[in-house]
Amino acid sequence: MIGTSLVAALRGGGHEVLRLVRRRPSAPDERGWDPPAGRIDGGALDGVDAVVNLCGAGVGDKRWSDARKQVLLDSRTVPTEVLAAAVAEGGVPALVNASAIGYYGDTGDEVVDENSPSGTGFLAGLCRQWEAATAAAEGRARVVRLRTGLVIGPSGGLFGKIRPLFEFFLGGRLGDGRQYMPWISLDDAVAAIRFVVEHDVSGPVNVTSPSPVTNAEFTRTVGHALHRPTPWVAPAFALKAVLGDMAEEGLLAGQRAVPRVLEQRGFRFLHPALGAAVAAAVER
Repeated sequence: MIGTSLVAALRGGGHEVLRLVRRRPSAPDERGWDPPAGRIDGGALDGVDAVVNLCGAGVGDKRWSDARKQVLLDSRTVPTEVLAAAVAEGGVPALVNASAIGYYGDTGDEVVDENSPSGTGFLAGLCRQWEAATAAAEGRARVVRLRTGLVIGPSGGLFGKIRPLFEFFLGGRLGDGRQYMPWISLDDAVAAIRFVVEHDVSGPVNVTSPSPVTNAEFTRTVGHALHRPTPWVAPAFALKAVLGDMAEEGLLAGQRAVPRVLEQRGFRFLHPALGAAVAAAVER
């Protein structure tokens, strides 16, 4: 979802974009690579100003078995290691690499920014290893680590998953609803990535809106935008019974994270408030 929108935005801004594909390239803008084999087509990064890596299997797509956790880890660290090495060897000036706001663990109502320490749990550990996989490029290129929140767009991502539930009058809060949700609109997520590609920014960057909300507030806002009541509650014990660790860390935990770096560097949000972001997603 993010990558497709980012390519369009970069091209609309006058950039030439090449796409790395894991099959045989079939278009002039495609270059081949095979992350498990550590291979990228020769010359694929020649003349490239920045590499943007958004690889990673969906965290919320399946229950977290031990095997699934390994997939989540490998699908992030292996491509990142390959690209970081290629960036360093090829003299590419910048590597913009995905990470996630789960880096901070469950922070309750404490406000966290890019200077806050990493938390505990599977997701925090996953993000630490993901970010560490950029090591080969550190000191050789400008490295940005995108700690992205929950992206709200017209299809796909978080909103794509929950919209049908709300439309069928099944929307409701998760547990006590007090966990914070560090969200960002798709438009702002794409604009933020383009911003760090085009500006001299490095290190961790929280790709979130400046106004995180609790799950209860999020639920009310989505219900209002879709003209649906939200009386239901998914009890914590039921979520844990069905989803295990994924419920504990992915649904019932949260981060009151703010985008300090983007704000300090002068980035302007199109949708700083949740209501406007949800309305924009609904109207498309």
